[in-house]
Amino acid sequence: MNEPTIESTPQFRSVIYALNDKPPLGQALVLAVQHVLTMFGATVAVPLMLGPAIADGSGMGMSLEQVAILISSVMLCSGVATFIQVTFGSRLPIIQGVSFSFLAAFIAIIVTVKKDGGEPAEMMQYIAGAILVGALIETTIGFSGLIGMTRRFLSPVVVGPVIMLIGLALYGAGAPMAGESWPVSILTIVLVIVFSFVLSRSHKLFRIFPILLAILISVGVCGLATVVGIIDSTSAAYIHTEHIAAASWLRVNPAEILFPWGMPKFHLGFILAVLAGYLASMIESVGDYHACSQLAGGGDPTPEQVSRGIGFEGIGCALTGILGGFSSTSYSENIGLIGITKVGSRFVVQIAAVILVLLGLFGKFGAVAASIPKPIVGGLYCALFGLISAVGIRELAKADLNLDRNLFVAGFSLFMGLSVPYYFNSAAGMEAVAQVSLFSTGLADAIQAIGKTGMAVAAIIGLVLDNTLPATARQRGLETHVSMR
Repeated sequence: MNEPTIESTPQFRSVIYALNDKPPLGQALVLAVQHVLTMFGATVAVPLMLGPAIADGSGMGMSLEQVAILISSVMLCSGVATFIQVTFGSRLPIIQGVSFSFLAAFIAIIVTVKKDGGEPAEMMQYIAGAILVGALIETTIGFSGLIGMTRRFLSPVVVGPVIMLIGLALYGAGAPMAGESWPVSILTIVLVIVFSFVLSRSHKLFRIFPILLAILISVGVCGLATVVGIIDSTSAAYIHTEHIAAASWLRVNPAEILFPWGMPKFHLGFILAVLAGYLASMIESVGDYHACSQLAGGGDPTPEQVSRGIGFEGIGCALTGILGGFSSTSYSENIGLIGITKVGSRFVVQIAAVILVLLGLFGKFGAVAASIPKPIVGGLYCALFGLISAVGIRELAKADLNLDRNLFVAGFSLFMGLSVPYYFNSAAGMEAVAQVSLFSTGLADAIQAIGKTGMAVAAIIGLVLDNTLPATARQRGLETHVSMR
């Protein structure tokens, strides 16, 4: 057992356990479970949002059994990606989990495949194909050292509107899903607000686990109402448990773990749309590496460390495509946990990674999580995705907003990121794509997929304008740029 080392500099607070320290095993296990619980709510929320059918047509329409498999796959992917990042990548105590940066692109894939009569498994095959190609590009950028060169093109003026659109692009799924049972969804929203902004001021438990506690209490209320008969099986708030008994205890068959949805399928348009998510994810991760290393007592990460982290993050994303989950990125929630606990030991996060792998192999776990009623998830939509958009505003504020040039680039990117997808979903947009398809079907598919993904539209317009119109690095916010998830 190593004795804890206390590291302190003028810039950083002291830590109890630094990067290379190993707390006693029992204490390390408790700390690792806390990391898992901190990331649990956000990680499970994504498959719950994308898996079931959603009123606006953006959900895959999976059965409860399929959603259970998706949740188990996501947890397994997070565990594997975390372990290789902590052990071989940046070697920082960073949890890897599902990134919200990709949601708009994934929803565009789901809607497009669904219009062509595709089933949920086929949607996941196209998502896996796009993830794998994007992961190859991210890995190349990381290990080549290009990430340092590309950052000067990606100012807050570009990144801010892209992050805003991550939340704004999902407006059509918030109230429609919550409206399936307003009492339950409003309860969830109120709990998230009270726990996050009222009780968190005086109780650390609510500061660390506001989303998880809101989910548990809301599920408990729905469960009690189900048992006493206040709601019946026709209600969206009813908790179905019959599929839990049918779920396997352990997922150990390779056919259930490797490519559980079938072999990947590739589509140029889908790939280009997902690349916008990778762009935002890489920027966020670089900022997270700096924050995590500082809070863990390691100072600023070296350029080699950052490059290695992005490279192995790409490898982790490739593995998520193979294991049937969604692409992953660093979780700033868990970096905040390091700041609260002052425990920056990578050993603790390696244990957390093993726990996540075990949860992913435990089939009953996914089945239980899949039982969470959709109105609760709708409440989370309403509470969380406006906050993500606000994070984009904070990112944009790192640039000089007194400069009309920056206001124009950001405003134009944001507006077009909302308006262009609306056009491509209209009859006029479909007719324009049909005209292009007469010359090249592949080009038409690519234009359509990008045009329907607001993040991709904003990223392309922002990159061109921000790197064309004159401004200094300080005015563009590059000299103070710190990205976030």
